[in-house]
Order: sequence, then structure tokens, then C-alpha cells
Amino acid sequence: MSKIIQAFSKFKGGISVPHHKNTKENVTANIHDPSIVIIPMQQHIGAVCQPTVKKKDMVKVGQVIGQSTAYVSAPIHSSVSGKVKAIKPILLSNGKMCEAVYIENDGMNTIDPELKPTSVKTKDELLQAAYDSGLVGIGGAGFPLHVKLANKENHLIDHLIINGAECEPYITSDYREMIEYPTRIINGAERIMKHLGIKKGIIGIEENKPKAIQVIGDLLEKRTDISSAIEVMSLPVKYPQGAEKMLIYGATGRKIGKGELPGQVGCLVLNVSTVSLFEHYLETGLPLVRKRITVSGDCIALPQNVSVPLGTSIKDVIDFCGGFTQSPNKLILGGPMMGIAQYTMDLPITKQNNALIALGESKLLPEESPCIRCGRCVTACPLSLMPVQIERAVKMKDAAMLRRLNASACMECGCCSYVCPSGRKLVQYMKQSKVLERGATT
Repeated sequence: MSKIIQAFSKFKGGISVPHHKNTKENVTANIHDPSIVIIPMQQHIGAVCQPTVKKKDMVKVGQVIGQSTAYVSAPIHSSVSGKVKAIKPILLSNGKMCEAVYIENDGMNTIDPELKPTSVKTKDELLQAAYDSGLVGIGGAGFPLHVKLANKENHLIDHLIINGAECEPYITSDYREMIEYPTRIINGAERIMKHLGIKKGIIGIEENKPKAIQVIGDLLEKRTDISSAIEVMSLPVKYPQGAEKMLIYGATGRKIGKGELPGQVGCLVLNVSTVSLFEHYLETGLPLVRKRITVSGDCIALPQNVSVPLGTSIKDVIDFCGGFTQSPNKLILGGPMMGIAQYTMDLPITKQNNALIALGESKLLPEESPCIRCGRCVTACPLSLMPVQIERAVKMKDAAMLRRLNASACMECGCCSYVCPSGRKLVQYMKQSKVLERGATT
């Protein structure tokens, strides 16, 4: 019996984008050890960690170097062995300041001897392991894994949906995870479902990745122990198919209402690489200290997928990939639709980063010109918002109008900006709308 099924529903709106998945068949390469890593104490949604080491301390790979007593947080570990050279503030790509631990790499890659495989027999042990792993939503959101698994609201969860859509152009890091470690993904999904009492698992993959669909589907067919529990779903190729609301609707037909979370419609959504790396932690005891990222774009000499020690500078990653063929007009952490343009190459790779894209001028949106009221942004919005009206309300600083327009629901997918023939910077206005709304309610 085939374990490959078709999507339940297609979401409204969305766009077709060029894929540029030119690194999809590149086997992941391990970057040479950087001479120094810079590890920020905030790599997740929630409370900032405090350093647990001090200058001149010697540290090992996998050793905890940052922690917080807050529930919504995740410990931070050293990605190399060596000496702490400094602890000082760093300006992150999102414009926030936080402390960072600078570690001089000794090149020995000495693993913390305290690390060992973790046996999980209960839900509480699963949650503790999720916390100890340091894992967060590594597709970009950075939500701590243990918080997501805990389901403190006690929603009745009947579906685990594993997000392998990877609908952003250029990015193939999750695709490589599915090709290189499919068994680990399946074992991780099975383990989570077992301890959380979830009866149904769906691994959602866009149909433009037939090899990944087939590899995982074939493995599931051979696993008679979970033959009815987990299936692979072939999703339509449509951006932003990988967004939680779109993915849940496609996989189950269930709609998440305004202000609702996936748990309220019986779903737990996890990134495919998060599930795989959690299983890797349970099998080895090694927490999240390395991250696969896609390095691509028309300015990169050797586009590829690279396994990078966390804290490695953007410059070191670019150099490993042969440098630039031309000076990039934009250097983006993440994908071109939702990523953040960088102001320096000295910033480090963190847990949330899944790509580094360098684009020349020919790949950018057109210069901004007056709105022609064509309505394409409204048609493209997967959440049925009115970007052009939100832009107007932002310019007028009308917080009441923004609330009526439901501007806070925007997930900043970028569809509106992409289809706008006038090159309006609509996503930036959407971001500003949330700041204005928050300011009006505090």
C-alpha cells in the first residue's frame, strides 16, 4: 500500500515563484573549522540567555555556555572547543543587541565528556530532552522545541504535521535533510507521536521534490510497525505552502481562525530538520551546535549546502563557497521572500538561519513608483488582507484602522511585494503596522 497521499485542500491566494533550487543535488559539505566563533545569547523567541562561562575559560563542543531560568528559552552550547576570548554585546541582524560569547577555536573538536545518548520513556523525559538539546524552530521562527511539545493548554492533538515544503526560492537545506537522513526523520516523528499520544503523522513535501517524496515514502512502506500512522503528503507547488496556516489547511482541511494556534485545531507542526536533529540528539547526546545552510544566489562562486558550526561568521561561510563572482546588491540571511538583508559579513550564523543568499541587482524588485490600484496584492495575499489599505493606514498612523484591517495577522510572506507592478515596499509597511498597533495598546 502506497504511503504517498495527495493534499487535502488548496489555500486561497499565494503566488508562483521561480525555484532556483540549483543546490538540491549537492551533498552537504562540512565547513573547515573557523578560527573563532561568535555565539549570541539570543537565538530563539523568548528570554535572553545569560553566559555561564567567563573570559579565559576553556570550553568543549556541546558544553552549555548560555542559559536562562525562563520557561520560554533554550540553552546555548559551544560549537567548538577552545578558549573564551571575550563576552561582549553584538548587534544582531534583527537590530537588537545582546551579549555574545567569543570562542577561539583550538581545532581539536573535543566533545564534552558529559554528553551521552538519551533514553526517553515518558512525556516528561521527552520534554526535558527537547530542552537539553537546545533545539528551536530552525526553519526561521526560533520557537523553543520543548515549549511547542509541552502543549500546556492541553489541546487535543491528533495530527503531527512535519513541514518539508521548503517553498522559498533557492533554499534546499531541508531537502538535503530528507535525502540524507530520511530514517532519522521517520524515527523522530514516531518517537514524538508515541510519547505525546498523537495518532496521525503527515510529512508534507511540495511535489516539486519527487525524490524526497519517494525516498521517505519507500521507507515508510517497509516499516510495518508504523504503516498506518505516518504518511507522506504531496503538496501543491505554491508559495507560501510551508506557512503553518497554509500547511495545516493543505494537510487536514482545517482552518486556523484569528488569534488561534495550531493546537486549537488539533495539530502540532514541526520543521523536518528540527525533528531529524532532535532524533540525532537522542541517539548521540550532541545538542544543536551545527546547522546546515544553503549558500546560493547569482553572486556565489560555488553554491552548495554547508554544515556550519554555530557562530561561524558570514564571511567565513562565503569564503568556503569560493567568495563572490560579483559584488552582491543584497546579502540575505534566509530566503529572498522572508529573509533579512545584512549590513555586515561579520555577523554569525545562528540556530534560526537556514540559508545565505547573495543576489545581484538583476534579481531585485523594481524601483518604487505610485500605486496603480490594480489589486494584485489583495488577490495574492493568502490571508485575504488588504496591503494597500494597510500601507495607507500606516502612513496616517491610524492604529484603529489597522486593527479593523486585521494587519496584525500578516505573516510577512512577501507575496504582496512580489506581485506589485509598482515595486511598493508593502512588507515593510506591514511590519510597521504591528509596531503602531502595539504602541497604541500599551
